[in-house]
Amino acid sequence: MSEIRHIVFDIGKVLIHYDPNLPFRRLIPDDGERAAFFSTVCTHEWNLEQDRGRRWDEAEAVLIAEHPDKEELIRSFRRHWAEMVPHAYDATVEILEELIADGRDVTMLTNFASDTFAEAKEMFPFLKKPRGVTVSGDVKLIKPDQAIYRLHADTFGLTPSATLFVDDSAPNVEGARAAGWNAVLYSDSATFRADLVRYGVL
Repeated sequence: MSEIRHIVFDIGKVLIHYDPNLPFRRLIPDDGERAAFFSTVCTHEWNLEQDRGRRWDEAEAVLIAEHPDKEELIRSFRRHWAEMVPHAYDATVEILEELIADGRDVTMLTNFASDTFAEAKEMFPFLKKPRGVTVSGDVKLIKPDQAIYRLHADTFGLTPSATLFVDDSAPNVEGARAAGWNAVLYSDSATFRADLVRYGVL
């Protein structure tokens, strides 16, 4: 096992909670109707294009043209975004801050729209503590595209074999491994801490 010199964090569902149901339980109280809305209107695939760099006004226009009766609900996705990220995962943030305090090289690689990430940094100031971040919406690439891992490594001078990445998405973890990184799937802070011990980081 190579010595780990760089630790790269995903953000959503690793450092901060994310759940679009939170505001929409109020806006669409019926569970079935809400599930149908997320499976046919504001889908994961639609939202991923904002992570890839599409502007919200363009994204909303596409859906409103297809679902004019849902205009207010479509606009509510961005309007109530802050409610979707209600808190940090304190135990994982503690690990991040511990690594930085120990002098470890910590960066972040995230699928995130540019404007909502700017908001997230103000809501969660610890996101400003790592050495840097690659935001998919800024670079117009998304995980698990190999190009975003290469870009992150080049931007921050990371040696792939000496890099450990943590993400809550199995495809993103596999993408990192395909790029030559070490990578672990996040489930909870205790498991992640054990992973760091196993890799000799803690």
